[in-house]
Amino acid sequence: MTGETSTHFKVPIPHEERGVCLGPDGAVAHVARVVRMIQARWKLPILFRLYADPSMRTSQLRRDMPGITQKMLTQHLRELERDRLVERTNFGEKPLRVEYRLSEMGRQLLPVLIAARGFSADHP
Repeated sequence: MTGETSTHFKVPIPHEERGVCLGPDGAVAHVARVVRMIQARWKLPILFRLYADPSMRTSQLRRDMPGITQKMLTQHLRELERDRLVERTNFGEKPLRVEYRLSEMGRQLLPVLIAARGFSADHP
């Protein structure tokens, strides 16, 4: 069986340029990485909440998202921070004061999410 029967070879671009879409450094890998960064029940609500306010404490985020547990909020904030979409500022105060804000990378993601919203609205 030759590889030419595989569906991923049906990409409508010249054979020499398929690496742009496929392969370890192609479009598929990059888009999949972004999807992994934001795929969790509460990550998009957290990001959109931080788009609306430049900086928020954990307690404010939790109040604004009924249904999220402290454990899930903390977990998702840590993952978003690990993926460099949000930044955490610890003020070193007692009682503990920590605020979250979007990183530059997180702000650059906003047009992509707005485009996804537009696509969804246009294709119900």
